[in-house]
Amino acid sequence: MTDIRFDVLGIGNAIVDVLAHADDEFLNSHGLVKGTMSLIDEATAEAVYDKMGPAIECSGGSAANTIAGVASLGSRGAFIGKVKDDQLGQVFRHDITALGIAFETAADSAPDGASTARCMIHVTPDAQRTMQTYLGACVDLGPDDIDGDMVAASAVTYLEGYLWDPDNAKQAFRKAAKIAAEAGRMVSLSLSDPFCVDRHRADFCDLVENHVDLLFANEEEIMSLYQVDQFDDALQAVRAHCKIAALTRSEKGSVIISGNDIHIIDAEDAVHIADSTGAGDAYAAGFLHGLAIGQPLDVCGRIAGIAAAEVISHVGARPDVSLKDLVEEKLK
Repeated sequence: MTDIRFDVLGIGNAIVDVLAHADDEFLNSHGLVKGTMSLIDEATAEAVYDKMGPAIECSGGSAANTIAGVASLGSRGAFIGKVKDDQLGQVFRHDITALGIAFETAADSAPDGASTARCMIHVTPDAQRTMQTYLGACVDLGPDDIDGDMVAASAVTYLEGYLWDPDNAKQAFRKAAKIAAEAGRMVSLSLSDPFCVDRHRADFCDLVENHVDLLFANEEEIMSLYQVDQFDDALQAVRAHCKIAALTRSEKGSVIISGNDIHIIDAEDAVHIADSTGAGDAYAAGFLHGLAIGQPLDVCGRIAGIAAAEVISHVGARPDVSLKDLVEEKLK
């Protein structure tokens, strides 16, 4: 068997996040619905960018955010995702490799190729984030971009549900999951978004039942997956379909279920919510790190909650402090 070189390999959309404060008037003037994510074309992305206030630019995307959290916790991370060989592509590569994360996916250098993906995140004073995403080059991720050796050398391959939209990425997703399973490694999936679940429910149900060892979902996503009105009904359904399900419930904390074992994890106390961007990504990072260091599931859930609480306490989807130090302090 291949030696484990990485604790977690994330595969997902390579996106540069552009975060700026905005008010309701800005949202209304651009026809945006608060708290939602809409897809836009490159021209719209350029126009919106020009009208945004002072912004923070950093490598983002759901799975990439999770791997950044994994690295901050002290685990070994790797990432596969597609960027263009342009300025934002260089921003993405610099940011993620500076964290000690292995990122070796070749950039698209074709002159007529789509530019690097970006997500304009408008954060309103109520801490809601409204996102406009131009997917650009990241949708060109395909099976040829999957490094089989890297997958086989990763204890967990973590996949984001957004990958299920483009056909090429879907094939990459299946290839990675197959390699991981054949190597005896864990496959993990985040459902990502309730609208994503609505679009791909049948496929996701098949994945969860037959190919996924560890599922991450929030309350709305898991209820959408099983088309039920009560969280408990969704919990009972998922327990039969994958080894571990980690289900987040915002201020109610989270529920970890594995067979007949259920762990209810309280949310962290006295958390100031400045920006909810990346909360689920950070939660997954904490949980995956806990698994990597051999912690029981309830402790994995606690580490996950600590990581999520740190990320929502400030603007931006990446931790502002060392999560490793924070977790060590909180778990004393």
